[in-house]
Amino acid sequence: MPDDLFAAPQSNTATDYNAASIEVLEGLEPVRRRPGMYVGGTDERALHHLAAEVLDNAMDEAVAGHATRIEISLEPGNRLTIIDNGRGIPVDPHPKFPDKSALEVILSTLHSGGKFDGKAYATSGGLHGVGVSVVNALSSETVVEVARNKTLYRQRFSRGITMGPLEQVGPTANRRGTAVSFVPDDQIFGPDLHFKPARLHKLARSKAYLFAGVEIRWKCSAELISDDTPVEAVFQFPGGLADHLREQIAARECATADFFSGTQDFPGENQGRVEWAVSWPLWSDGSYSWYCNTIPTPDGGTHEAGLRAALVKGIRGYGELVGQKKAREITADDIMTGSELMLSVFIREPQFQSQTKDRLTSPDAAILVEKAVRDHFDHFLSNNTERGKALLAYVVERMEDRLARKAEREVKRKTATSARKLRLPGKLTDCSSDDPKGTEIFIVEGDSAGGSAKQARDRKTQAILPIRGKILNVASATAAKIGANSEIADLIQALGCGTRKDCVPDNLRYERIVIMTDADVDGAHIATLLMTFFFQEMPELVRRGHLYLAQPPLYRLTVGAKSLYAMDDAHRAEIEAGPFKGKNVDVSRFKGLGEMNPMQLRETTMDPKTRQMIRITLPQEYEERASVKDLVDRLMGNNPAHRFAFIQENAARVDEDAIDA
Repeated sequence: MPDDLFAAPQSNTATDYNAASIEVLEGLEPVRRRPGMYVGGTDERALHHLAAEVLDNAMDEAVAGHATRIEISLEPGNRLTIIDNGRGIPVDPHPKFPDKSALEVILSTLHSGGKFDGKAYATSGGLHGVGVSVVNALSSETVVEVARNKTLYRQRFSRGITMGPLEQVGPTANRRGTAVSFVPDDQIFGPDLHFKPARLHKLARSKAYLFAGVEIRWKCSAELISDDTPVEAVFQFPGGLADHLREQIAARECATADFFSGTQDFPGENQGRVEWAVSWPLWSDGSYSWYCNTIPTPDGGTHEAGLRAALVKGIRGYGELVGQKKAREITADDIMTGSELMLSVFIREPQFQSQTKDRLTSPDAAILVEKAVRDHFDHFLSNNTERGKALLAYVVERMEDRLARKAEREVKRKTATSARKLRLPGKLTDCSSDDPKGTEIFIVEGDSAGGSAKQARDRKTQAILPIRGKILNVASATAAKIGANSEIADLIQALGCGTRKDCVPDNLRYERIVIMTDADVDGAHIATLLMTFFFQEMPELVRRGHLYLAQPPLYRLTVGAKSLYAMDDAHRAEIEAGPFKGKNVDVSRFKGLGEMNPMQLRETTMDPKTRQMIRITLPQEYEERASVKDLVDRLMGNNPAHRFAFIQENAARVDEDAIDA
């Protein structure tokens, strides 16, 4: 070690880092070097962000009143074309760059556009002049056609580089606007990433809902579609967001017969407007869509804060009006959680958190939205007394549930050294370990199985919670009924992590939750009811892989002193044809877990070294989750016609010999 601590290491010289080390990126090269800074990455979401950027420009023309129709076309080779009948990008020479057209400047220069000062567009989604130039930079081929003054112009680009001068194609009498056709660069996104027709179709549909004055035409090559996405479609919704929500709610029962929707211009000329639609389905995990200038803002922002303030102040005021003293304790979450809503604002000079525009940060949006929505919400509640009281009762019930959960003391694990009185279900036989890691809770059917399981368990890591018979079907029960059910209350209390929106997976008192029921039809039904409970009340636990299904054997096969266990008839046949082939096999059938002695139960079902378990998971893709939820609603919901239809459809596939009599 040198004596001088500030002496530079001998290996470094003055020439290692100097002015020549400073690199200056010009043109669109920064975009290609760091695409994540402009589109959020190089994944599927970033790829579809390119489509959104071009579509947003077309929507800005429509919102400004210059375009009435937008066409979106997806072709083989991952080519996407978006056409509008607006004014068309200017093609005359740019004052600062006389040798370039305005079109070329916009496509090949960052921070160039017509949306900085608000003269060309009062409200727009484009802000920084980087959208279409970023698309150009990240595309292997970009072709832009502009129809202005009855003349068609065309210019080509590749990876941000201009491939030739602006071409004057010729006269076109019946066309105007801009057409942008591009192919995302596989050098950036990889060869396997392609546009998804279903995602683009949904994007086009949502834009039509957001602005009632535009017609959006969708077209896609048939060979690119692998699901039920239509090849062609036309979207135009005069009712705007209200049409969307009405379609989304369908025939589901809500707290109010009519949902709360409307639109309101902001005070002042060309200051923008707000449109909203809110419903309160009795059974829903909630659905929230926030937009600013037709741009989705999935993380919400200040316009969301304005709507929350308007709703909570309105419902509190109405509660005071009708003499509901509890209304003063209502919070925004009480009225927002579980609701399905859409909010769209159009404002001048919006501010977003980043270029991907995930969150609106404009301070004035909160005040504008709150003032606009509040008056309409007051009228919505007071104009119909029954409707107002119904919504108030719904919100107060949710508030009481929240306060009840808050009042519950934090559940702590009973230990041998703890002298505190702890609130745990009396029927719970807890484990001794204080650390949730490595611990398991077995939910067993009946006291008989519970007794065997208590003797078979590992006292340090395994807890037993017996339940009596078939628990409540939560898919067809009200919140009050669920709350009053003792079996469910004990289960929630034992797990200690809360339910629904208040579910905190990190507070789960056990690493694994194991459903352990008899290997018969009744056992399968109880397991189904329990899984329905977890899917609805604690989906995040399932998503994280905490839920398991035990696999107790159905048969014990004995030859002399040797015994083997079979899970089902097929497994039994396999054993009889294998290890016990040609021998006189004594077969005994377990009618339930209680028939097993503790040693057998431990060996076959509870011992981590010898047992088999199935992990219950939820699909990752939203579309798949939606299909799972739909199936649960059909089979476990409160409409028996849906179950009857399912039985009729699938009865022919059932093997009669496999039915457990």
